[in-house]
Amino acid sequence: MLSVRTVLAVTALLLVSPAQARSAVAVTTAYELPGSQVYPEGIAADPYTSELYVGSYRDGTIYRMTPGRRVAEQYLPAGADGRTGALGLKVDRQRRLWAIDATTGVAVYDLRSRRLLARFDAADQDAHLVNDLTITADGSAYLTDSLRAAVYRVTPRQLALAQEQGGRAPLTPAFDLAGVVVPHEPGTVTLNGIVADPSGRYLLVVDMTGGDLYRIDLSSGGICKVALDGGDLRWGDGMLLERDRLWVAHANPTANAISRWRITRAGRAARMEQRVTDQALELPTTLVHRNGRLYVVRSQLDKGGPVGPGTPQLPFAIAAVHGI
Repeated sequence: MLSVRTVLAVTALLLVSPAQARSAVAVTTAYELPGSQVYPEGIAADPYTSELYVGSYRDGTIYRMTPGRRVAEQYLPAGADGRTGALGLKVDRQRRLWAIDATTGVAVYDLRSRRLLARFDAADQDAHLVNDLTITADGSAYLTDSLRAAVYRVTPRQLALAQEQGGRAPLTPAFDLAGVVVPHEPGTVTLNGIVADPSGRYLLVVDMTGGDLYRIDLSSGGICKVALDGGDLRWGDGMLLERDRLWVAHANPTANAISRWRITRAGRAARMEQRVTDQALELPTTLVHRNGRLYVVRSQLDKGGPVGPGTPQLPFAIAAVHGI
């Protein structure tokens, strides 16, 4: 999701209207994360319970958050199964936890037993940054590669075969957006957050440096730029799509923001409805809805983490955000 390279490469701030900048928002602490070097990045919700999971960018620890308990508990320890950092997280309908390690690929765990089921690794030696993922209605996982402007796919059949054949398999590219995304300097982070249309027709993926949103048709493979009205998606990180509403976390260390967009039925155009900025968001990297609440990751990656100097404000925390 967020990269040091992006923060160094992109210097222009997002321009928003005074009305957008002053939009009312309430940011409160929902959960605290134990540890002084957590730097949380991804978040996932169990579709059958009220539990949330969050991963550490710094060391790959994965934490579980349970309603009624203020402080999260360690779910998977740092370094487990060679995981050195946890970025995008998702829990699928079979209660499997997908956890991305940017430098290798994605690991899939049985949520109840915590047992590693399979790993899918970026197979070639080219520079890559596996970043975020979404799961479609048919159970396939799609993952962004931020340095290659590519989207990988892991189908249910591929997952089953990997489990049968020792638990390891390569990540398979499904879509190449290198010729579609607006060109940037070599090594610049492009594709980041990714979401799936609930009906399984298309994917939406954001170019956080260019500020564009792209639509991938899952039937034809066609790729097009979504027409944005009212702003752009520069610094766009994790996204959340529910029916015709899209929420985007803007991981900007200067203007911490969340925007909400209305998407057309075909997913080819989007209009900004609201944008809120609040320093209490503490460099938001992604977000999820659960039980009528919007939970946002306060990464603090710009405070002594991989993005910038300084000292984080402890404890690291997950916020509940109202007003957008």
